[in-house]
Amino acid sequence: MRVLAICCHPDDLELTCSGTLLKFKKQGHDVIACHASNGNMGHVEIMPDKLGKIRAAEAKAAADLAGFELINADIDDLFMNSADQEQLKKLLRVIRYAKPDVILTHPENDYCSDHQQLSKLVFHASFSASVPHYYPELGAPVQVTPIYYVDGARGINTVPTEYVDITDEMDQKEEMLKKHESQLKWLSEHDGIDIVEQQRVHARLRGLQCGVSYAEAFTQLIVKGRMRPYRLLP
Repeated sequence: MRVLAICCHPDDLELTCSGTLLKFKKQGHDVIACHASNGNMGHVEIMPDKLGKIRAAEAKAAADLAGFELINADIDDLFMNSADQEQLKKLLRVIRYAKPDVILTHPENDYCSDHQQLSKLVFHASFSASVPHYYPELGAPVQVTPIYYVDGARGINTVPTEYVDITDEMDQKEEMLKKHESQLKWLSEHDGIDIVEQQRVHARLRGLQCGVSYAEAFTQLIVKGRMRPYRLLP
């Protein structure tokens, strides 16, 4: 099976679904990870041009640790826009390249506009990717793909329909997040946030809900053409 995770900023994948992706990888599936935004606004002191390069390198280090193929769609922070045709074409190209059997992405009601707009872009692009005459130069058409939405920030407004036991993957999930040094340092110094600790606490909460030590939670998109008669998550 081919698994495509399209998250927004370079550390969002580690925060929301990296344990599940690691589990997919262990089971022999192909994992393609895409961060749609370059994360260039995620700091007070480091300027955007420099920060974008730093965060791309950090994302690559995390993906290499896990053995994931990584794609950077390189859209600037705060410019994610579901009405932007060029951004849509970027994601269309990613989806047709990946040929996914399942897509993981953000819910439309998440905490910031970039996440919300990306959710809409993925929904649009993943349907449009099936239409042969829609930008055929961006790749061959693929099937309309099932979508699972990752946890919203802090689990707010998320009512999970699926859980994945990531107890065995939790330590590696944490090591992946630690590769995002610029974000960890900034969040600690400027906001007093230990995002590594918060990630573990949240995974423990989701684990308590489903009877394991650590888990990640998802909400399945239930619409015509997106369902399958078998479980897709590991």
